[in-house]
Amino acid sequence: MNSNNRNLRNIGVIAHVDAGKTTTTERILFYTGEAHRIGDVDDGTTRMDFDPQERQRGITINSAATTVHWNGVQINLIDTPGHIDFNIEVRRSLRVLDGAVVVFDGVAGVEPQTETNWRLADAYRVPRIAFINKLDRTGADFQRVVAMMQERLGVQTLPVQLPIGVEGGFRGVVDLLAMQALVWDHDDASEGPRVLPIPADLREAAVLQRARLVELAVEQDEAALHAYLHGQDVPVELLRECIRRGVLAGAFVPVLAGAAFRNRGIEPLLDAVVDWLPKPGDLRPGEVQHGDVPVVDDPMAADPDGPFAALAFKVVTDDHGAMVFVRVYRGRLRRGDAVLNATTGKMERFARIYEVHADQRVERDELVAGDIAGIVGLKDTLTGHTLCDRQHVLQLEQISIPEAVIDVAIEPKSQADQQGLSPALQLLLREDPSLRLRQDSESGQTILSGMGELQLEVSIEKLRARFGIQVSVGRPQVAYRETITREVEVSHVHKKQSGGPGQFAAVRLRLAPLPRGEGQRFESQVVGGAIPREFIPAVEAGIRRAAQAGALAGHPCVDFVATLLDGSHHERDSSTLAFELAAAAAFREAAAQAGPVLLEPVMAVEVITPLDYLGDCIGDLHRRRGVVHGNVMRGNAAAVNAQVPLKEMFGYIGSLRALSSGRAQYTMHLDHYAVAPVAALAALAQA
Repeated sequence: MNSNNRNLRNIGVIAHVDAGKTTTTERILFYTGEAHRIGDVDDGTTRMDFDPQERQRGITINSAATTVHWNGVQINLIDTPGHIDFNIEVRRSLRVLDGAVVVFDGVAGVEPQTETNWRLADAYRVPRIAFINKLDRTGADFQRVVAMMQERLGVQTLPVQLPIGVEGGFRGVVDLLAMQALVWDHDDASEGPRVLPIPADLREAAVLQRARLVELAVEQDEAALHAYLHGQDVPVELLRECIRRGVLAGAFVPVLAGAAFRNRGIEPLLDAVVDWLPKPGDLRPGEVQHGDVPVVDDPMAADPDGPFAALAFKVVTDDHGAMVFVRVYRGRLRRGDAVLNATTGKMERFARIYEVHADQRVERDELVAGDIAGIVGLKDTLTGHTLCDRQHVLQLEQISIPEAVIDVAIEPKSQADQQGLSPALQLLLREDPSLRLRQDSESGQTILSGMGELQLEVSIEKLRARFGIQVSVGRPQVAYRETITREVEVSHVHKKQSGGPGQFAAVRLRLAPLPRGEGQRFESQVVGGAIPREFIPAVEAGIRRAAQAGALAGHPCVDFVATLLDGSHHERDSSTLAFELAAAAAFREAAAQAGPVLLEPVMAVEVITPLDYLGDCIGDLHRRRGVVHGNVMRGNAAAVNAQVPLKEMFGYIGSLRALSSGRAQYTMHLDHYAVAPVAALAALAQA
């Protein structure tokens, strides 16, 4: 591959589900010569949605990468999912991409997940161009979608095209830079567009729109602005360069028109990608900050001769093992090279390097700064890990992982399923870091957590289809805890004599509460050998085992200190088991007397909502026993911060979407445990 990064673009295609991302990507593959036939989402023949579940459901689940060429420029392209449950795929793609094409439905306009993805692109400072798709559909309106972009996304739009024809009569676009019409006579991609004069009925609108375009664009260049202010014509090539500068600076977003399914508007879109989206190294260090965290040591200089630096952003596993997708920010990498994983501190060796074309791989000998590729042979590298030269250690900002919001209990259906379940789940977690896995201490069940029901459905289907493992799936449960409210001292003697060796252990235990979040502590104040030293760990083990089922409702007991004050032993009959049993019994007796209370998890919740729905969102949080701590503006949206008991958050996403017309979103994570109301304990008792 050409190592000249000036001829490289790393871009993603993002949008709301069903806006036409994959269809647009399939047309890009065809027009660039990467594919010799056009794939269709409805027929399940797309190259980018190659996973069986994607073809069955007709949606993108996994981000897919490919490489194409247009007018001598290499474009590394990633097609991302639109569904909120698979938002991690968009996050990790945006983290490593230089630019993005945002696809809008010409009828629906700015949809909820478009907003979510747009704000993610804002957070990662990714320059964008917009492609308003499906303009051949009934109800499509280019100007209305442009207005929605400005209103809902708070962005300065810069239409560079106007559609020719409406709805079923859509047949081309007016190029406002060259002031000419591009008309596609056929739907089957057999011919490119014809270049014609602008239709008479669009001439006046085109002149007005071009004047606005020039006015906005020339602000990016002194020479262009000087010519404009002195009434001179600004050359088209200079206008293109002005638009490029504005895109890189985030001053505006060029808007293009098309109908990907009917093969109209794809060639100009590819031209726009090459002309206006950044090359590796275009972004200056001050623009490389992601959020408030600067990228260390300016790896974005894209110097192919500098010390190696790369970020792992995706892991996929198949029958041949794990392949790690990396973005190389600086330096070179050859097959067999060893690099430092700065996140783990371990050295890793590359076995093979692949240029990835959806589900096809082409082996490469070398990667250079700016490349995105798949690597085989990395054993301990996960999503978000930094790979670098051992002599030039740096840590790139990790990929933000959204919090899981839904739990399900899963149980294997057979002994064979039991044996394969754990390794299969570990592979799923390595691939998708937004999944969480834990063992429920009360029930012993395996709890799988994720972003939403669809994500969990897909994960469970993967267990069946890829690993042949069948599981039963239960309903989510709140993980309650217990604690104590006052100090208590108890003594307990464990004595058993029924023929043969006896059992004897005596302990005096003090149980005292700790501040919330302190967990469990054990201390021993035994002196003089009343209890031999070798039995002290057994006392602690007995206490911790008994604390797994508290005295109130059987939930784990936390936030206490247990102090072993005194005791006695028998030379022949005392044993480790005897002291463990004595300590467990003493703990249960003390916990019952120490004013036990039920604790419930309280979540830190952030709701991002358009201002129109702010009052409704706050009122709904109050009804859920939430405490709202305030709200701040984010662009043209408000971010509400609150603390809400987890029990009240089940089913929240449905309510939030209903009261905000699907436009609000939320994230949450565990903040602390708080004393649950009496009603919660009563409900548990009834259950």
